[in-house]
Amino acid sequence: MYEAIRTKSVHSMAGTTSDFPHRSREEELDIQLAGHLAALLAVTDELRALEPAEELDTAALRLAEQVARLRGGSPLPDPGREPGQAAPPVRAPRGARAGEPHTAALHRRAHALAGRALVVAASRADTAAAILSAQRMDAHSAALTAPKAPVATG
Repeated sequence: MYEAIRTKSVHSMAGTTSDFPHRSREEELDIQLAGHLAALLAVTDELRALEPAEELDTAALRLAEQVARLRGGSPLPDPGREPGQAAPPVRAPRGARAGEPHTAALHRRAHALAGRALVVAASRADTAAAILSAQRMDAHSAALTAPKAPVATG
């Protein structure tokens, strides 16, 4: 036969407070967007090591600023930072390492990361991050389609 349930339903307990913190949708999107932009920054730093260019330097600075904004910190290391304040994004070292992957693969990866960041930025209505992501997608697309100078043999 049927026996009555003696404990409360999880659905009836939905309004009670719990021991773990909940984040809002906006906070989750901020975290996700900061992660995509930080990954894009890491790939940009790798590209800067292989192909130094002022445009990549500017892009890296702008990406670092956006990541810091989303994480609630400052883009530059600050020894006087208050406890609990977000740390600046981790940056790749400026030297090229032996066995670096081909730059075209890095541009493809950066293009994909910028696309992911654009989707999240659009869903959270973050205009600054969306514009930066779209610009980075265009730049990496152009880098992939730019004709390469033939190597002269001699």
